[in-house]
Amino acid sequence: MQTKQAIAVLSALAQESRLAVYRLLVEHAPDGLAASAIAEHLGLANATLSFHLKELVHAGLITSRQDGRFIYYSPVLEAMDELVGYLTENCCGATGKSCTPAVASKVARSRKRTA
Repeated sequence: MQTKQAIAVLSALAQESRLAVYRLLVEHAPDGLAASAIAEHLGLANATLSFHLKELVHAGLITSRQDGRFIYYSPVLEAMDELVGYLTENCCGATGKSCTPAVASKVARSRKRTA
């Protein structure tokens, strides 16, 4: 991921409704939700939701697909993986110590508990 792309992704998420939409879609990954279901869950007007969905699509965070009369939106999970990787690629590089990003540590701890 390049710096400009990271800024676009972070900018898209730096708004309360867009962050809520993205988080909701992550909950419903990989299938996603119809725009009407997103609007209902979050209490957003259709015109407002349409604007926010366009911004998230433009940033590469979600995709859309037509199914009959409905448009379904799904998260692009790889985009978030790339962002986290970009933000943590030099983790502890200046200190020479080994470190693991917090998300990876949390996942590892969760897997140990369920094993």
